[in-house]
Amino acid sequence: MNETIRQQIVISGVGGQGVLFVTRLLAEAAIEAGLPVFTSETHGMAQRGGTVVSHLKVGPFASPLIRPGQADGLICLKAENIAAHGPFLHPGGWTVVNSQADGPGHVDADRIACGLDDARAVNLLVLGFALAAADEAGKPLLFCSPADVQRVLQRRLAQRESALKRSLAALAAGASAAKVAI
Repeated sequence: MNETIRQQIVISGVGGQGVLFVTRLLAEAAIEAGLPVFTSETHGMAQRGGTVVSHLKVGPFASPLIRPGQADGLICLKAENIAAHGPFLHPGGWTVVNSQADGPGHVDADRIACGLDDARAVNLLVLGFALAAADEAGKPLLFCSPADVQRVLQRRLAQRESALKRSLAALAAGASAAKVAI
């Protein structure tokens, strides 16, 4: 087990965007790497459209919740959620956000998803972007790689060939967007 990896990530979106799926993919990638992992989630009042936020801790932590000012990263599937969940970031923390705005950590996942003819792919596009992105020093943002998450998807969706193909395409498109953004 790698005791040097310690990462706290907040994943935010709205109901129906796949926040929990992204969290599970990252958690399973951590487990497959032999890393300890905690997850916690909060659902908004509405089944669809309400705020959903999850906390993911990878490494030797004692509790699942991330305190304000402690998160290493924030993944936002909806740009409007930055105001609500940005305070979880520690100074110098990174953000990856589905947004039409230009800037570091921004990806227009809605536009790319339309190009793939798969509006439901936004979550995997943003995740792919986060997996392929790096900080200013060139260090990957996340504890795992796109290949790690691809393996999890292949295992989870092995019996659903069409869903697997769409999911892998979305993950790859997000990763490609990160390489162009750098």
